[in-house]
Amino acid sequence: MDFLLHNLHLLMFLAAVIFLMMGYPVAFSLAGTALLFALIGDLFGVLSIGLGAIPQRIFGTMVNDTLIAVPLFVIMGITLERSKVAEELLETMGRCFGRLPGGLGLSVTFVGMLLAASTGIVGATVVTMGLLSLPTMLKYKYSPSLACGAIAASGTLGQVIPPSIVLVLLGDQLSNAYQKAQLEMGNFSPDAVSVGDLFAGALIPGLALVAMYMTYQIAVAIFKPHMSPPMPKDESNPVTIGEIFSALLPPIFLIFAVLGSILGGIATPTEAAAVGAVGAFFLGGIKLAPEQKLTILLGALALVLLLILSIQFDLRISRDVINGFEQSMIYICYALCAVVAYAIFVSARTLFRESILQPILESTTHVTCMVFVILIGATFFSLVFRGLGGEEFIHETLHGLPGGTLGAVFAVMLLMFFLGFFLDFLEIVFVVVPLVAPVLLKLPMPDGTDMSPVWLGVLMAVNLQTSFLTPPFGFALFYLRGVAPASIKTSQIYYGIIPFVLIQILALIILWFWPAMATWLPHIIYG
Repeated sequence: MDFLLHNLHLLMFLAAVIFLMMGYPVAFSLAGTALLFALIGDLFGVLSIGLGAIPQRIFGTMVNDTLIAVPLFVIMGITLERSKVAEELLETMGRCFGRLPGGLGLSVTFVGMLLAASTGIVGATVVTMGLLSLPTMLKYKYSPSLACGAIAASGTLGQVIPPSIVLVLLGDQLSNAYQKAQLEMGNFSPDAVSVGDLFAGALIPGLALVAMYMTYQIAVAIFKPHMSPPMPKDESNPVTIGEIFSALLPPIFLIFAVLGSILGGIATPTEAAAVGAVGAFFLGGIKLAPEQKLTILLGALALVLLLILSIQFDLRISRDVINGFEQSMIYICYALCAVVAYAIFVSARTLFRESILQPILESTTHVTCMVFVILIGATFFSLVFRGLGGEEFIHETLHGLPGGTLGAVFAVMLLMFFLGFFLDFLEIVFVVVPLVAPVLLKLPMPDGTDMSPVWLGVLMAVNLQTSFLTPPFGFALFYLRGVAPASIKTSQIYYGIIPFVLIQILALIILWFWPAMATWLPHIIYG
């Protein structure tokens, strides 16, 4: 009996795994297991926390301002996908590169990069590219496995290229873990680690991953030209410069507005996500109702002016003393807000008339509820696991591994890679990261310096990207299977992603031996 009580945390983890394997919903499996073992631990006096701490912890999680960015980024991505902005971009780039050997595959990767930086929604990206590009690639005799692999891998770039929901959630968890680790090490005023730091750290590795995807496809086009032939010149419709600019400028402008404002320190990730959601509505409104273009562009201009004025002037109206010039600036901002609000109304009315607004809101609500319910269950699970002595067990286990700090990091990366075969990234981020990150961030690197939480976070993000590609539960594979023609075998999809998974592993190895890929840009931007 004493042995069971001493290892109650391991029994709890095993019970959660059994419930998950039985097919119960993730959130309820985690929360139900945690509640059961919390009662057992409290009954036998081995739970080191009071049960009253559980609702307090959940409440503290739900009032986290950073997590407001999640539904805003979701609505931005779904709006771009539903309003055909992504479709136009994909068709234009396909016509632009199609005449080159391997050109269709390169266009898919390029568009996947742009959609990742402007939407970050893996499901929408994979489905859109699968519906539009896969039939074209098959028509022009592309290898089915190569075509499927390129689409699935490019669609998952939204996991690692900012602004990414994975990076938002991972950044929030790592921020808490880093502060906890620093406090336990005696540093009572640690530097903050923000989602913006992780965005900056993931940018170069994400672009490097795109370059590696493209390099592989160019090599295939050179050495195995029959796998990715060019489109016949008599069947390809040349694209004009105007069409290229028309397709490229809107998403690039949105990327600049969202990512540029975060990296430039102008806006927090949550504020930038709000700008992105409004910008996506504007782009959708212009795309579907060209006659309202002037009104919506005026709204976009007013939004830009609001951002500039908020930086240049103190616009707080709660101050006791406001001089006349500042008061006039506040009135101007009121007028600009009215212009933005009217443009949002016009865009939303257009989306509603096209029967798009309701599906956008329904999909956003569905995804957001899923994320937060899993977050609550995982928070409950992690808290009880620690209360039963699980954190001490993890600390002792990682400290006892050969290879010191790097051995411990390697073991965690390996665990996350294999968990990605069976679990979604949400479960890994919310369950595994809060348990292992505080322990890892207390371990010194071989040169005696502290471990960089940004480097660790980017390593985890690239590793988590593979969870969307690895069978049997890779979600990108499910999305692609759902829209692929019946002539495409599931085995061809699985075979096609193997080279891209190997490329991601190579990217992890490069990042492992060259941490500056993740730490250089945050250091340049934030110091």
